[in-house]
Amino acid sequence: MPKATGKKRNGAAHGSSPYGHAGKSSAANHIFKMKTDIGQHVLKNPGVAQAIVDKADLKQSDIVLEVGPGTGNLTVKILEKAKKVIAVELDPRMAAEVTKRVQGKPEQKRLEVLLGDVVKTDLPISSPLTFKLLALSPAPRTCILTFQLEFAQRLFARPGSALYSRLSVNTQMWAAVTHIMKIGRNNFRPPPAVESSVVRLVPKRPRPEVSWDEWDGLLRVCFVRKNRTLRAGFLGTTTVMEMLEANYRIWCAQNDIAVEDGPSGVNRADTSMEIDTELPTVEDEEPGPDDEEVEWGGIMDVDDAGIPSFFQDELDEKAKMLNAKFGATRKKKGKVAELVREKVRKILEDETELADKRARMCDESDFLRLLWAFNKEGIHFS
Repeated sequence: MPKATGKKRNGAAHGSSPYGHAGKSSAANHIFKMKTDIGQHVLKNPGVAQAIVDKADLKQSDIVLEVGPGTGNLTVKILEKAKKVIAVELDPRMAAEVTKRVQGKPEQKRLEVLLGDVVKTDLPISSPLTFKLLALSPAPRTCILTFQLEFAQRLFARPGSALYSRLSVNTQMWAAVTHIMKIGRNNFRPPPAVESSVVRLVPKRPRPEVSWDEWDGLLRVCFVRKNRTLRAGFLGTTTVMEMLEANYRIWCAQNDIAVEDGPSGVNRADTSMEIDTELPTVEDEEPGPDDEEVEWGGIMDVDDAGIPSFFQDELDEKAKMLNAKFGATRKKKGKVAELVREKVRKILEDETELADKRARMCDESDFLRLLWAFNKEGIHFS
């Protein structure tokens, strides 16, 4: 019986890539079925891959972290420019494929492939991915990231833009963000449902001397409804005022500051009466999507994902403690509540004059002024 030809046998035995013959049969193209549920789309256009590497302005001394190398189309081009590539890949099939691309070549010694989810991989950083990179110490020289187009636009959105959000302020606080290029969906296999965009993040050096706990806590309050005035967001929201009162009590206790407690002098007859109720939104909001939770539906909800480890340690525990300690007295308004309310009013109306401004129109300096003024009065957000 004559020997079977090599072509009829498994192509892998001859070192061929399952992605190397786009024009071949569908069976050959689908040896690997892409897992689109985890965002698995391979960049197939070599021109786009080269453009990304060129825009990254890599140096021969750079060590590059590549997230999701796939079959290595971008990896091999990075290796031409950089000293070393550390590639983190979730899919074992892809990890094997990118390893095979450099097997027996000089580049093999300069490629390290880690198998696992980059968000959970044992690196000296924490989630989510964008802030994992910004939290590295020492910080990377630059980060070149490909995202869904709308998500990328949120990273560099400016005040007044429809896409301006808490994510925008947080990212721009810790890094300079620039848009590099758009990538059409047909440059990937299989084509994703949306267009993509490449952005550059350059971490600020030195890092801003601001507590992430405090900074992000303030932004969470401001951007719950970004079209609402800050006055309504603070003084007109019962849960916010209760949180600030609880935090103020803790701060006073930690700093041995005595507070005059007891029923409010304004309404001694009924200490359970709601003093600060929700203000009518129709009078204090501009039309348009403003609820962060609604805005984010389905688009990489990084705002509410994990917080970088160098920023956060005990936020969850502190939240539990506050709920346990003060949750039962939610409606009891007294002298401390009045004091905190007056402090907040003074900060918004007199000191910063931001009471009538909306979060979507505030820039980084506005939020910094707010945070400084609140902290000066002993009011904290963590």
